[in-house]
Amino acid sequence: MLGVTRKAMIKDILLEKKSVIVSDLAKRFDVTEETIRRDLQQLENEGFLTRTYGGAFIQEGAINDVDLALREAVSIDKKEAIAEVCASLIHHGDTIFLDASTTASFVARAIKNMRVTVLTNSLMVVDQLKDHDSVRLICLGGVYSPRTKAFNGRSTILGLNDYYVDKAFISCRYVSLSHGITDSNEDIAMVRQTVLNQAHEIFLIADSSKFNKTSFMHLCDLKDLNGGIISDFDFTPDWERALSEEKVNIYRA
Repeated sequence: MLGVTRKAMIKDILLEKKSVIVSDLAKRFDVTEETIRRDLQQLENEGFLTRTYGGAFIQEGAINDVDLALREAVSIDKKEAIAEVCASLIHHGDTIFLDASTTASFVARAIKNMRVTVLTNSLMVVDQLKDHDSVRLICLGGVYSPRTKAFNGRSTILGLNDYYVDKAFISCRYVSLSHGITDSNEDIAMVRQTVLNQAHEIFLIADSSKFNKTSFMHLCDLKDLNGGIISDFDFTPDWERALSEEKVNIYRA
């Protein structure tokens, strides 16, 4: 197969799946992983995709649920900065909810030595906190998804309804002024929507790549973020004005 044909097929796969894994493509096209990496490098140079460790992804599409293994390796410095701000807002004795996002796992790492209670449906968060005696860790049950490393479904929602927390830190797929906070994974979105009613304060944790785009499912409005938004995003005057009108605090990471 000619390289140009293979790259065209990789484009088609990305347009449909939104993310690809190098090893999977190598098997599919019966070529070496190094050949696939060169293809992805060329496509990135063309501005078509973003490469990360082990694969690549694109941002386009209302339904865009990028593989977790790829998201874990993206924007690490931004997520660490966001996590530091979150840690400054959490106090000893707080009860908090951390969702099934890669950013939440960085928050978990930042608070592992604090005396707090953490409620979560994320196996990543559990892995970060399971060996720290200062943290009282409560994991919501449900149907486990290896793709998201999270427990979701009816059992998760029912379990969440039994708890109330001081602060909830939730992420999303995208956030925009016109459509608010949106998500691409319905199961995860339903958990996030449920916690809106179970938390005294709701914080959105989102790096700058998530802004000014819209995904498939409406999660909540900006005004629902009574805790605020924690992000490295460079908020424009339009954003600052809209958030001020909705009384949403901005915490810059």
